[in-house]
Amino acid sequence: MSEVKVHLVGVEGEAERSVTETTTIGELFAELFGQDRSAIAAKVNGELRDLSKVIEDGDEIEPVKAASDDGRAIIRHSTAHVLAQAVQELFPSAKLGIGPPVENGFYYDFDVETPFTPDDLGKLEKKMQQIIKERQRFSRRVVSDDDARSELSAEPYKLELIGIKGSAAEAAEGASVEVGSGELTIYDNIRRDDTVAWKDLCRGPHVPATGYLGNFKLMRTAAAYWRGSEKNPQLQRIYGTAWESRDELKAYLTRLEEAAKRDHRKLGTELDLFSFPDEIGSGLAVFHPKGGLLRKVMEDYSRQRHVEDGYEFVYSPHITKGQLFEKSGHLDWYADGMYPPMHLDEERGADGQIRKQGQDYYLKPMNCPMHNLIFAARGRSYRELPLRLFEFGTVYRLEKSGVIHGMTRARGFTQDDAHIYCTREQMRDELKNLLTFVLGLLADYGLDDFYLELSTKNPEKFVGSDEVWEEATNTLREVAEGSGLELVPDPGGAAFYGPKISVQARDAIGRTWQMSTIQLDFNLPERFELEYTAPDGSRQRPVMIHRALFGSIERFVAVLVEHYAGVFPPWLAPVQVTGIPITDGHVDYLYDVAKQLKSQGIRIEVDGSDERMQKKIRNAQKSKVPFMLIAGDEDMAAGSVSFRYRDGTQKNGVPVADAIAEIVEAVAKRVQV
Repeated sequence: MSEVKVHLVGVEGEAERSVTETTTIGELFAELFGQDRSAIAAKVNGELRDLSKVIEDGDEIEPVKAASDDGRAIIRHSTAHVLAQAVQELFPSAKLGIGPPVENGFYYDFDVETPFTPDDLGKLEKKMQQIIKERQRFSRRVVSDDDARSELSAEPYKLELIGIKGSAAEAAEGASVEVGSGELTIYDNIRRDDTVAWKDLCRGPHVPATGYLGNFKLMRTAAAYWRGSEKNPQLQRIYGTAWESRDELKAYLTRLEEAAKRDHRKLGTELDLFSFPDEIGSGLAVFHPKGGLLRKVMEDYSRQRHVEDGYEFVYSPHITKGQLFEKSGHLDWYADGMYPPMHLDEERGADGQIRKQGQDYYLKPMNCPMHNLIFAARGRSYRELPLRLFEFGTVYRLEKSGVIHGMTRARGFTQDDAHIYCTREQMRDELKNLLTFVLGLLADYGLDDFYLELSTKNPEKFVGSDEVWEEATNTLREVAEGSGLELVPDPGGAAFYGPKISVQARDAIGRTWQMSTIQLDFNLPERFELEYTAPDGSRQRPVMIHRALFGSIERFVAVLVEHYAGVFPPWLAPVQVTGIPITDGHVDYLYDVAKQLKSQGIRIEVDGSDERMQKKIRNAQKSKVPFMLIAGDEDMAAGSVSFRYRDGTQKNGVPVADAIAEIVEAVAKRVQV
């Protein structure tokens, strides 16, 4: 039997290996790694493949470990198949939808007669464990369209995917795991006696056998429209999570418990910060006085830093004529994310005939077109550049109800939006300075664990020439790499007008949040015919940089609430100090202390209620107030206070001047206590 040569990637001490021509990747890995089964798939010439694939001469093979991002996605998708098999064994009439891996887990959609119950999830978990213990093999086979239709004739949703396989990824979220533009494949689950236990339309890859799985938990159920459209049948979705080890599963569930305690929606109610009234609508928050204070402090500090860095403040209306978004391209590329138009200004005569044509007005989803109009309002000189325009601009986006999540995914929100107009020669330095400014300001709010993501052109959704996109992308890449932070690629993730760098921040419990975005745009200046006068008198196009530092104020408030679990550092706390009198006779004394603190800009409340002192202390602790100042007879006589901290520790007999100095210093230095 002849041999073939393969090139190995990521295998210590190995670069090439010769094997017989019938060798599978799994057999090669058995030679390389022995009993170590952590490699559950492989990248073959850059494509993910099963271990059962036969090696071909010249293949470049890289092991995919279970603990890698690709490995976890394979484990989760394989577990989704086991879930679907369990559902059809317990509910034989269930029809299959789509079951892709998602961040931290997977889901599968089913058409069933009645919604699943929590008891059903428990039964399904037991059935899944039985399937896993059977160690059924995942076996891939290629089928023709007609054969696939024949085999899956009882699965109407699979038949629909087969019919649109060339555009399935666009037609339905998660459909790319099932069908693509090439060949169709079916995965059979094979029992030890070689009989087929179950099968599903799927592109793969999968783990070799169900025995590789087992560290999973079904989380919840939800309703989901087929292919995300309200016009289609409503299916039942089961969400689950799956990991490469029991320890990782346990750690994830622990993180979820901690995240639930920190949920900004829960803490927003407990701390009286904000709410989401049904009367206003989904995805639209109102800020209460304490939440308004928190937001004001955030915004005021941001304004201060922007002024120091040379930004100029502008304001723009919430609605505009549709022509503006035609010019910018948003109506071509972003209409699905915009609220429907309001048709206004039409006039009709007594006979009902139109005498004046009306116009469509839209709630703005973006501020950039209006900032372009500000730039174009008069002639601009190179001496004005870079021109940094900044706005706290409220925008509106018609998010689907199923993805709205408090203030982290909302329909109305305020962006801290800046657009910088500069020359090509200024572009690199401006981007470097901007990234430094962004990272520094985020760190001031207590976030300091960052990495960067570079989103590049979506070949199906862009405006402008390939040359312009290449220049913009390369420039952003150079700036990102120069920061020294980890840079992660996001192929096809750019907006239609230009590539972007996203600043990703990890919070106190290790979750990642997308924060600032920096987008380089040569296209909108062209569409809006923006110009400045160059030193030689010629008219030149500026380069435009889009930048939202927080993403949105609402979302950033939510992130900070969850990052700090509501325990804000004193400078951000809505109430920084609570004065607690031991009896009514000590109230006026604490009001005098409060007056001194307020003169230093400190936010203090004196609890003059009829509650007992211990209850007042508990109330302040429940509200997560950083400092408590307690006063009794001895304190009044000595001109002091008992200084109590949020963690319960206390210093007695502290002179009022010293207490004020400590509080003012903690706020000024933005430290946590």
